[in-house]
Amino acid sequence: MAIPVTMPKQGITVESCILTKWAVKVGDTVKKGDVLFSYETDKSAFDYQSEADGEVLALFCEEGDEVPVLTNVCALGTKGEDVSALSPNGSTVAVSVQLVEQVKPVESAPKAKGEKPATSEGVLMPKQGITVESCILTKWQVKVGDVVKKGDVLFSYETDKASFDYQSEVEGEVLVLFCEEGDEVPVLTNVCVVGKKGDDVSYFAPEGASVAQAQEVVATTTATVQQASAPVESAPVQTDGKIFASPRAKHLAEKLGVDLASATATGPNGRIIERDVRTASVAPKATAQPTAQAQQVAPAKADVDVHAYKDEKMSNIRKVIAKNMVASLSTMAQLTHNISFDCTNIMEFRKYLKDNAEKLQLPSITVNNIIVFALSRVLKNHKDLNANLINGDTMRYFEHVNMGIATDTPRGLLVPTLFGADTMSLSEIAVKSKQLSGDAINGKLSPEFLTGGSFTVSNVGTMGIESFTPVVNPPQTGILGVCTLETRVKLGKNGEVVPYTAMNLSLSYDHRALDGAPASRFLKELKEYLENFSFNLMADAKCI
Repeated sequence: MAIPVTMPKQGITVESCILTKWAVKVGDTVKKGDVLFSYETDKSAFDYQSEADGEVLALFCEEGDEVPVLTNVCALGTKGEDVSALSPNGSTVAVSVQLVEQVKPVESAPKAKGEKPATSEGVLMPKQGITVESCILTKWQVKVGDVVKKGDVLFSYETDKASFDYQSEVEGEVLVLFCEEGDEVPVLTNVCVVGKKGDDVSYFAPEGASVAQAQEVVATTTATVQQASAPVESAPVQTDGKIFASPRAKHLAEKLGVDLASATATGPNGRIIERDVRTASVAPKATAQPTAQAQQVAPAKADVDVHAYKDEKMSNIRKVIAKNMVASLSTMAQLTHNISFDCTNIMEFRKYLKDNAEKLQLPSITVNNIIVFALSRVLKNHKDLNANLINGDTMRYFEHVNMGIATDTPRGLLVPTLFGADTMSLSEIAVKSKQLSGDAINGKLSPEFLTGGSFTVSNVGTMGIESFTPVVNPPQTGILGVCTLETRVKLGKNGEVVPYTAMNLSLSYDHRALDGAPASRFLKELKEYLENFSFNLMADAKCI
């Protein structure tokens, strides 16, 4: 019996979703866990994974359709089964048949690709996370002709959150590379082929690449291996007026209106590749040489071109940060409160720990570790700040404090999550925080540690910042900014001027989730906790 697949209901208030992309077509055989389609609500994007095995019998809607939730979008089962009863909203079988017929010519038409060779396998760009649609291939670790074994690194790639190395799951010779370093590659797309020398790789060519293009890539990369010792051409190779360029380069040149003759070839065997076209598109145009008379009256050329500039595309992670920050400020009623506290106690306590670290067998403990410890204890008394605001109308209160720790990395701002910070000792917080930040900086952080935070702390004190307005990381309701240490003065018991070390704390919060009074009470309690830190620490069941 045919099985209907319905559009999921993502959230209480969601009434419909946009089906953005089909990952299957009629006639495909799928298994449990295979992605059938991608869809999005007004908040997020998702992939739908099949809950059953079978053949795709019909697709009831098209890409871009807005589909009511819990409506049938396709049917799975055994070939030949009747799916008329599963057509949504009273649609006739003709709807299903029509969509099937649209696919049939593709299925029955002669394939441009060859048959799948038994001794070769395509290597797919992995899918790292449900919402990841593409990855940047940052570096090839192999070239055509290399022989690889299972576990050898084939290439490095990155998502908008982290970077990874892809280890080969098969053995054989690298037969073809379908993309170049720096390319943004859709997930689950073939990036190369590993197998037996001489196999036809056209079967594995990515969608949109013809057999001729696949063969051209093979020819190009093979020539690179054979002529690895030959000098690289610095200009386009021309034979009888023909310029050699990769298919991707030709397509980009046509799109940007670039004359291929103006591009300097840096690809294998003097071939123009995509990056050469991009370089040519921003290069200054050649101008006619001035006459001798003009040269005599022309002013001397300035040593510096004051109008020079360079355009660079934003990185994926920068785009994501920009999108999240704009969404945060445009959808939240954000407000910031500032307070300062006397750091004398925690600075003396930290000095004691540092001086006795070997004796007490303690890790290196920073001021930020102390603040995270204090935050994790005080937040337990302020549930509206240890929470997420879902869809603008539902508060999710966390039983434990999952602390987001804003980390500056070479690729941009990342916020790894320290899960259950309120259950950890000061030493455990120090060790785990260092590990998470190190993984984030080195691009080795698992995606699971980049979600699930209930509150965030952002420390810019090491750069001398005295006060700032941190932006809340949605769907969280609050973020604490930690500022630099400052020397201030106060009156002593006898009226004398006493210097002391102070620190400013900046709390930004979502005014939809809580008001100014409870936010102020939170800061007041945190200030008192920090100013009496050593006493509070000893009273804690999990202390040092």
